[in-house]
Amino acid sequence: MRDHDADANPWRTLTRRAVYGNPWIDVAHHEVLKPSGDPGIYGVVHFRNHAVGVVPVDANGDTWLVGQYRYPLNRYSWEIPEGGVPAGEDPAAGAARELREETGLTARHMIPIIDRVALSNSVSDEEGTLYVAWDLTQGETEPDDTEQLRLRRLPLRDALSMALSGEITDALSLMALMRLVLMRDAADTPEDLRAALARGLG
Repeated sequence: MRDHDADANPWRTLTRRAVYGNPWIDVAHHEVLKPSGDPGIYGVVHFRNHAVGVVPVDANGDTWLVGQYRYPLNRYSWEIPEGGVPAGEDPAAGAARELREETGLTARHMIPIIDRVALSNSVSDEEGTLYVAWDLTQGETEPDDTEQLRLRRLPLRDALSMALSGEITDALSLMALMRLVLMRDAADTPEDLRAALARGLG
């Protein structure tokens, strides 16, 4: 097996043609030379927003899930609070906004738990950042006009069980909830957050 330069791009783009765009995505058709050298095509979806998700954790180890009907999947989905942040906006500020709008919660503390994740890298360039938020204050929700949301407050262990059983299928939610299991035992996790995770996860 030959060694390859991990940073070398084996694809060659011959032409690129925009075929569709809206406020959220752009779709382009590429004529390419494949790594084999043979001609081929590639469809690429460019996301205009950066995805963010945030797991709120209270002192008892409870969290909040957001339920909504996902149009592309044609099914209902339980997820952590999440959304998209426009280019130029700080992802942490966008995550705090999504948390407030979807749950009414504001957090005194919020830290990134996964800095960069590629969400569907065979067809799109969408990337995201995940956070955990704690020391929470409850306020009023402010959902978008595209959102008909339900909220569920539950112990973290129950949310994790939903992830492990397949009841939660959203990728951001799965990654964030499982990351918290590792943070519960990590020495660099803030002490008050670690205590809340221990209560919530057992």
